[in-house]
Amino acid sequence: MTQINSKKPQGPLAEKWTNYKAHQKLVNPANKRRLDIIVVGTGLAGASAAASLAEMGFNVLNFCIQDSPRRAHSIAAQGGINAAKNYQNDGDSVYRLFYDTIKGGDYRAREANVYRLAEVSNSIIDQCVAQGVPFAREYGGLLDNRSFGGAQVSRTFYARGQTGQQLLLGAYSALSRQIGLNKVKMYTRHEMVDIVKIGGRARGIIARNLVSGKLERFAAHAVVVATGGYVNTFFLSTNAMASNGSAAWQCYKKGAYFANPCMVQIHPTCIPVHGEFQSKLTLMSESLRNDGRIWVPKKKEDAEAIRAGKLKPTQIKEEDRDYYLERRYPAFGNLVPRDVASRAAKERCDAGFGVGAGQAVYLDFAEAINRLGKNVVEARYGNLFQMYEKIVDDNPYETPMMIYPALHYSMGGLWVDYELMTSVPGLFAIGEANFSDHGANRLGASALMQGLADGYFVLPYTIQNYLADQIQVPRFSTDLPEFEEAENQIKERINRLTSINGKRSVDSIHKELGHIMWGHIGMARNAEGLKEAIEMLKKLKKEFWTNVRIPGKAEDLNVELEKALRLADFLEIGELMAHDAYDRAESCGGHFREEYQTPDGEALRRDDQFSYVSCWEYQGDDKEPVMNKELLDYEFIVRQQRNYKN
Repeated sequence: MTQINSKKPQGPLAEKWTNYKAHQKLVNPANKRRLDIIVVGTGLAGASAAASLAEMGFNVLNFCIQDSPRRAHSIAAQGGINAAKNYQNDGDSVYRLFYDTIKGGDYRAREANVYRLAEVSNSIIDQCVAQGVPFAREYGGLLDNRSFGGAQVSRTFYARGQTGQQLLLGAYSALSRQIGLNKVKMYTRHEMVDIVKIGGRARGIIARNLVSGKLERFAAHAVVVATGGYVNTFFLSTNAMASNGSAAWQCYKKGAYFANPCMVQIHPTCIPVHGEFQSKLTLMSESLRNDGRIWVPKKKEDAEAIRAGKLKPTQIKEEDRDYYLERRYPAFGNLVPRDVASRAAKERCDAGFGVGAGQAVYLDFAEAINRLGKNVVEARYGNLFQMYEKIVDDNPYETPMMIYPALHYSMGGLWVDYELMTSVPGLFAIGEANFSDHGANRLGASALMQGLADGYFVLPYTIQNYLADQIQVPRFSTDLPEFEEAENQIKERINRLTSINGKRSVDSIHKELGHIMWGHIGMARNAEGLKEAIEMLKKLKKEFWTNVRIPGKAEDLNVELEKALRLADFLEIGELMAHDAYDRAESCGGHFREEYQTPDGEALRRDDQFSYVSCWEYQGDDKEPVMNKELLDYEFIVRQQRNYKN
């Protein structure tokens, strides 16, 4: 088994990051001009990293699959961004944010990285305010905060229900400035399809021009992957349809460890599935759980009557409603972490108390409207209510919303050390593309925090430590044999796909993959189902490679080819997720093995056997991957059974 070195600094937890910065290697301004960095992705992590690195003086090549960085999936984030400012004077601190994040992740994250995240969180707010991000403010002009799941303090900064959009516009403005100064070269409608290694180091990428279909080569001294997560493996998720795991997966195939792939997050407040022809799901922000109360009927006959259309939720008396989160978790109520809220909703629906089509619960604002007034609720959540009404054709001010859990975020991803570098020298991964900060479950409002922390305040320091001894390395020619070989491999893969000429569409196979994933590797998993899933996925992969049909030409705009290349990777990602979930014979956070639960149905960790990061190493097509372990040595906190009841 390979020895995993996380490179976490020695010393007290609160001093690790300060000590690291004090002793890291630096690159002087004149030498920065001689170094090129590729940043793949333009979401919050990618845009903030590209802008920051260019501002420092590096030459940056930035790639996005959309037609503009403003269309990155970060724009869809609604509820807010965490920071330990303690503006509410309710007892928050850097340590409490660190502890809540570690606990929320069910003690499966690396201590040093999480503390650094909490430590730099306050700087993110200052940066974004300076950029003009219109955070909500109180009457006196101070920045407002609201609560989110897994915390008993109000630390979430927000801009109505469009926080991601506003933060992305801030990062985009910083990026645009650097584009205007010719420090960033922006390549829109380009998708990274492979990474190029020279002498064991990441030195470039092969990208497909999505408009022309042409494969293009790009060289640099370092490569940064900021391409988000892989939950579209499940077909239906809250992610944008273009979101995919392919860039990270190609890094895995070139030697980068893939960490904790089984740890994906189910979000509890999603608009339920409404039909077989649906292509994605829509999220209702976790912020709604501040004022919305979640319930189902206490009586099974009432639930059956609602499902039959004979009763309306407003006709159910207060005493006949089961506010099950408030009942089960009195200390946190409706603001328990996402994994806890999701499993509780599934349990009620499985027991026959679900509403709608049976796979939904209510999120009710009647009490908040009576207490605060409709105008206050509208000011806080108006755009979310409007979005719900347009999709469902029901007025949530008058009738409770219907919600159900859905795939949302991947805590797993490329393994990185404390410097955010993968196991491939010169290859860095930031934001949701890496595994580093969330353990087995991400707390709400922490994705935006991690993306901007990595891009603005962590990577600009740590990448210098790597590049300091690269200043005398000349720029690489894309005519080198390593680029030629990588491009030829991609051409061969594309030719193989387009020549199959089978009978099934890409989407039909992807939907089948989604059913396997949700049924066997979804909210609840067991050993038998995971073994069955692995066999089913192998058969589906064979079906894909022998019977998929891709119309059009490879050397042209071809959306079906784009989807097919990504689906080929999703099929393999799904299989690795199943292997990882089978190997981790415990329950923790979003990974819930039915064999391992407490008497009252909570996740049962097995710290004596599974307190590690699973780091999977690629061995070749159709060969079993090798799992290495990074042991999680907790020096500064004591692991406990998570308790949100008191």
